[in-house]
Amino acid sequence: MYAILDIESTGGKYNEEGIMEIAIHRFDGNKVIDKFISLINPERDIQPFVVKLTGINNKMLRFAPKFHEVAKRIVEITDGAILVAHNAQFDYRIIRTEFRRLGYNYERKTLCTVDLSKKLLPDAESHSLGKLVRSLGIPVSDRHRANGDALATLKLFKLLLAKDLNKMILTEVVRAETLGELTERQLRMVESLPSTTGVYYMHNKEGEIIFLGKTKNIKKRVNQHFTNQGALARNLQKETRKVSFEQTGSELAALLKEKFELRSNKPKLNKKKIFRGFSYGVYAKEINEGHFQFLVEKANGQPKRLSSFLTLKASKNFLKKLTATVEQESDAPVLPNKTTTELLNAYSTQNRNIMLLDKGRELGEKSVFLIKNGVFQGFGYAELNYQINNIPILESIITPMQGDDETTYIIESYLRIKRLRMVELDQ
Repeated sequence: MYAILDIESTGGKYNEEGIMEIAIHRFDGNKVIDKFISLINPERDIQPFVVKLTGINNKMLRFAPKFHEVAKRIVEITDGAILVAHNAQFDYRIIRTEFRRLGYNYERKTLCTVDLSKKLLPDAESHSLGKLVRSLGIPVSDRHRANGDALATLKLFKLLLAKDLNKMILTEVVRAETLGELTERQLRMVESLPSTTGVYYMHNKEGEIIFLGKTKNIKKRVNQHFTNQGALARNLQKETRKVSFEQTGSELAALLKEKFELRSNKPKLNKKKIFRGFSYGVYAKEINEGHFQFLVEKANGQPKRLSSFLTLKASKNFLKKLTATVEQESDAPVLPNKTTTELLNAYSTQNRNIMLLDKGRELGEKSVFLIKNGVFQGFGYAELNYQINNIPILESIITPMQGDDETTYIIESYLRIKRLRMVELDQ
């Protein structure tokens, strides 16, 4: 017995979302024998992007039943059934969270049609629900509404059952009851974590760090380790007894902190990373007085490096994007000195004494990164109104870190994605 499920949630912070619409079709393998479809008053605001995506707004839900009013019906229609959903881990987490708020431990086996379609339809261009069902000729209406997506998932599931000649669905893919859900100990660990940017540390029973990583959302990432499949996830689920963390505010700070702490701690479950230096760069070459041409070249210490890259393809892709911004259709744009200087000041760290400013850990704080003669020296934090304009003052604030080619590559890669404020420093 299966319960084909789709949930539309309000969006918002991880594990703080609410259900605003639900559709469940109880399916015996041949036909639907029961169904439940309802809007739900989530008792919280809907995120604007969700309103735009689904068409559901707060006014529509004002007189809808609240979750506790439909909880019994959900328990009954899914009793003894395997929950089937497209990206089942998401729907299962959301519905379990709602039940947990009521003090009820809701557990069901789950089956994910994303996983099934990847195994049974490996040649599909996309395994997203909309693109997949369209490619299979499955009619679908009311996309991003619970019943529309539930019906599309039901039709997809019927097709997958028909294709499953080896009965893989019945023998291999049905998940254990707790897959995608946390034990009580893991739940306590996750609930104690913030949904902020930083570095997290997973400890074994002896207190040793067995894994560390950087992330934009500490709570969400650790939860994924505890609910994912694969060798790493299984080892972390088995061995982790405590999770600690350091908030960084800045993603760049998290990237750099991860690099240095992997080197100093050597956690046994982190894959060994070998960095052999950046291989390519985009360089400015003077072709006549006052004009420079930007070229992709093998990195060999040339002057006027705009940015550093690991591969030739990445270098060319960046140069292509750059030509669009300067409105030149050329693989090697020629630019006047003023524009060239502006680009170098925005992207390059080569031979410069600069301070980079990024988000802090809290309101009124900024993270500061010192680069001296083109080499990263460390980072720290300062109050927004604290003016720093020379290297000795900055050196007293930062935590020293010895930069190398890898930190140069990390910083310049970050600057290509996010333009930070740069301050030229006095000696």
